[in-house]
Amino acid sequence: MGIVSMRRRISLSLSLSDSVGWDWKSKVSQRGIVTSCRAVVLPRFGGPEVLEVRPNVEVPDLKPNEVLVRARAVSVNPLDTRMRSGYGRSIFEPLLPLILGRDISGEVAALGASVRSLIVGQEVFGALHPTAIRGTYADYAILSEDELAPKPVAVTHVEASAIPFAALTAWRAIKSTARISEGQRLLVIGGGGAVGFAAIQLSVAAGCHVTTTCGSQSIDRLLAAGAEQAVDYTAEDLELAIKGNFDAVLDTIGVPETERVGINLLKRGGHYMTLQGEAASLTDRYGLAVGLPLATAVLLKKQIQYRCSHGIEYCWTFMRADSEGLDEIRNLTEAGKLKIPVEKTFPIVQVREAHEAKDKRYIHGSGILHYRSFL
Repeated sequence: MGIVSMRRRISLSLSLSDSVGWDWKSKVSQRGIVTSCRAVVLPRFGGPEVLEVRPNVEVPDLKPNEVLVRARAVSVNPLDTRMRSGYGRSIFEPLLPLILGRDISGEVAALGASVRSLIVGQEVFGALHPTAIRGTYADYAILSEDELAPKPVAVTHVEASAIPFAALTAWRAIKSTARISEGQRLLVIGGGGAVGFAAIQLSVAAGCHVTTTCGSQSIDRLLAAGAEQAVDYTAEDLELAIKGNFDAVLDTIGVPETERVGINLLKRGGHYMTLQGEAASLTDRYGLAVGLPLATAVLLKKQIQYRCSHGIEYCWTFMRADSEGLDEIRNLTEAGKLKIPVEKTFPIVQVREAHEAKDKRYIHGSGILHYRSFL
């Protein structure tokens, strides 16, 4: 049942050290604008060995709504390793080389002409959209204003960088789609992963009753986070162990068995949301021209099927920028009600080792790439 998704995300911290023998100075124009910097580049799809740390990668000019962020820490999340291996090939292959990375915590280095909510030098955190081409594995990353918020003062850059992408993915599902409210019941299938863990904490903060499935090693942690029941999927029959029906189900595993169980446990009018939509896999298999319409047809068929048979709403969910959501995530983090565990940090020059650790499940928590002494 998708063991990887049931476990906590690796947090990889990449630190930059002058002792490595590289000149990591970013190039700055006479006007004081950064024009190039070090970045981790994906020139082709494959294993961790394809990742390249390049010293001088161009930094594009800022659009009016964009912000240049000097990175202090970036997380390595499952989407990064899947993209490196070829996930989303139909979209990304024509655009190679890419810069991976979605989460970031750092400082504002420059602002686009229309940005008003941030100032240069301010500490910020945020996350890029899943389809972004120039990611955050770089000394300087570019994000839009609505993809950033002030960094919570209560946490470090390393801790902050593990939060936005996972928490915004959960927020999109449970707050924007299902619109859960106080007193409602939520089932999180795969609560041990970063998105599932964030969903539990967001729902508990909203006054909901949460049940989750997970591996045995995650039970205590999820109960401590506020889940009322944590069921070990390796040892128990979920349909017998889980009692009652739910207003919403977030399925982070997304295999046929978890879909069947989740939908059968929903109340009429409830929402089933899966992170494992078929759009990317179908477009990778058949190309955009055929795969995208096919994915749309598959989704529509399931929506009609489950609406008629169970009276529930079915959707594929994914992360997108939400300034209101990120502000709430920041407030909850500041209050100590939301956190994503960080298990290990790596210097940026060890990005291959970080991806290998993630691939081989040597680390069950979050992996962060951390930047030190790089200017």
